[in-house]
Amino acid sequence: MQLGIVSHKELEPTPVSPQTQEARPQLPLQLTRGDDKQQPLCPGFNFQSFVEGVSNRLAKATAQRVVDCPGDSQHNPLVICGGVGLGKTHLMHAVGNALRGADSRACRRRVVYSSTESFVNEMVCAIRNHEMAEFKRYYRSADVLLMDDIQFLAGKERCQEEVFYTINALHERGGCQLIVTCDRYPREVEGLQARLKSRFGWGITMVVEPPDMETRTAILMRKAAGRVPQLAPQGAMLIAQRINSNVRELEGALNRLYAHAQFSGQQTIDDDVIRQALSDLFALHQRRIGFEEIKKAVAGYYKIRVSQLESGQRERRIVRPRHIAMALSKELTHGSLPEIGRAFGGRDHSTVIYACRKIEQLRQTQAQLNSDYQYLLQELTS
Repeated sequence: MQLGIVSHKELEPTPVSPQTQEARPQLPLQLTRGDDKQQPLCPGFNFQSFVEGVSNRLAKATAQRVVDCPGDSQHNPLVICGGVGLGKTHLMHAVGNALRGADSRACRRRVVYSSTESFVNEMVCAIRNHEMAEFKRYYRSADVLLMDDIQFLAGKERCQEEVFYTINALHERGGCQLIVTCDRYPREVEGLQARLKSRFGWGITMVVEPPDMETRTAILMRKAAGRVPQLAPQGAMLIAQRINSNVRELEGALNRLYAHAQFSGQQTIDDDVIRQALSDLFALHQRRIGFEEIKKAVAGYYKIRVSQLESGQRERRIVRPRHIAMALSKELTHGSLPEIGRAFGGRDHSTVIYACRKIEQLRQTQAQLNSDYQYLLQELTS
């Protein structure tokens, strides 16, 4: 039966004749060496370069906690979930770099990083070359094992078995830390063995959400730092308003902007230059979201009437959705604060500011409210 990239048949060792011994495929790197550089960690992925915001603050704090207490049962394994380009791999590498670095507060540990694709390919190669003992020894002797994108294990039964026994081996040794990333909760990955889902559920799962506009702006300013010509904060905010998907697309837009500025000889980057350089990207991402659409979405989600969002009712079941709708309006539209206030029953701009700040504070302390907000944000922008 075909199972994704690798089938059971492909994973079975094949006889190798003496004539073809030298021509057989080799493992990408020697698994017996002790320098832990099978797949080097990106040195630029550290906690200092990670831009913190409401969407990732808790995940970052948990990752830093792992650096302080690697192998602690409360955070082992650490599963980091989130969509593409939201910083999951960055956080994973940051932990690895901190633990591998000589100046780490923890003692130096053997850190092994691998993407799931590489793990699968190396396992196939090890089976064919009769080097499974070395393959197992390499991964099971790690003090810290980092595995990226475990959703790609789905359907690969033999590889899942190896990951399962590797996790058990690390657990039995004690003090070993496992960190994995996934594009969704592991329990939601179809084709993943129940026992493996159970192992990933041993520790803690942290979700990295799409960044809000302020965080997107901060990310652009961080990545533009030191580049010429300088990107002004209002220019970064313009890009962040128009491109609200993920960090990779923000970085791609920034690279295109600077390439345009270089080739056209621009000495400064103003809003007109940004619109000219990124016009097609803005058109691609632009989806006109109006106040009415936001109000309908929020009212439908909370099972209230749109007229109640615009009314003067002060019941909690009305006030909280109204504040959420105002915060979404600030993030998703180009309306000014007074315009948002007028759309919600003629309220003034100070009321909108209060609502947005209140929702931002509550999202940091109330997981359910944050989940509601992110759901509505995704529904409105998808």
